[in-house]
Amino acid sequence: MFSTAGLVLHLSYALLVAAMLSGKPHLMRLLIALAAILILLRATLLVHDGTTVIWMAILLGTWLLKLWGDQRENAATTQFDEREEAMRSGCLGDLPRGAARLFIDQGLWLEGTPGEILTHEGQPVDHIYFLASGEAQASSSGRAVGMCRPGDLIGEATVLSGGAATATVTLVSPATFWCASTANVRQFLDDHESLRITIERSFSDALREKLRAANRLIAAS
Repeated sequence: MFSTAGLVLHLSYALLVAAMLSGKPHLMRLLIALAAILILLRATLLVHDGTTVIWMAILLGTWLLKLWGDQRENAATTQFDEREEAMRSGCLGDLPRGAARLFIDQGLWLEGTPGEILTHEGQPVDHIYFLASGEAQASSSGRAVGMCRPGDLIGEATVLSGGAATATVTLVSPATFWCASTANVRQFLDDHESLRITIERSFSDALREKLRAANRLIAAS
């Protein structure tokens, strides 16, 4: 039969093996830290091994420093300017801040002028847009069917369906918008399957709201 000290040591070894098998760096470090805590407790309370206490204390101190460094780095990389914050809290509101940062980094912020066409009805949509300021008019068969205002996505239907644009969208005022190629967005979704459902749900919600607005406009005309 194993002694208590032996059982604790074997459990620590099992945690180290699990850490090596883990494919996630954060989980690996956590398991190693748990193993170090068990070894430290064993050395302190059961076998009174001062050398092991020192080494485990050094290991845990290194882990804490690494954890603190990671948190500082994450905080630095998840800062958002005013435009990005509007996008993050709007159409990306259901994503963690880090995931929203990754998604926003797939595109660029651009300035647009009145008359600039973002999508052409019946043609493939090469880019998706998020309107941070300004307005755009959506028209179908030469008839206005809606307005796009700050906070709106443009072209999200193509990301969902892969089809052609259902309307021509033209800027009617100076605008600031985020722009990313649909190919990049699809690749991002393929590379981040855990985020796909959340992002596609946000796109679907935005599309449904625009369809309702278009139906109200058509009914009122």
